[in-house]
Amino acid sequence: MTLDRWIVLLVGLLLVGFIVWFFWLKRAKGARASETSGGYQEAMILVKGGYTPDTVIVARGKPVRLNFRREETAACSEKVIFEGFDKSADLPTGELVAVELMPKEAGEFGFACPMGMFRGRLIVE
Repeated sequence: MTLDRWIVLLVGLLLVGFIVWFFWLKRAKGARASETSGGYQEAMILVKGGYTPDTVIVARGKPVRLNFRREETAACSEKVIFEGFDKSADLPTGELVAVELMPKEAGEFGFACPMGMFRGRLIVE
């Protein structure tokens, strides 16, 4: 193989490695939900090209309210699914949608769009 083919191969492998890291291996530290006067642990999640923040930390045994605001029109982001809690919610563009959960046990629980392209984590301590 010639030098230019080696360079193209190396750049291609580096790009594949970056894509794998960015979409599947990158972990955010997360945002801790704030406690409200009503007793809820509450966090605001922006839906625009993904979930921001994509990791929310809460305490177990206290109700959680996650407020989703969708600011895009991609079909994939029209719904959020919480498999560990058997809950889902439709997310109309430009509206604030509250999803209320009661985490009874500690652990990591994922939430995602129906296609799995947008992913988030709820960490229960």
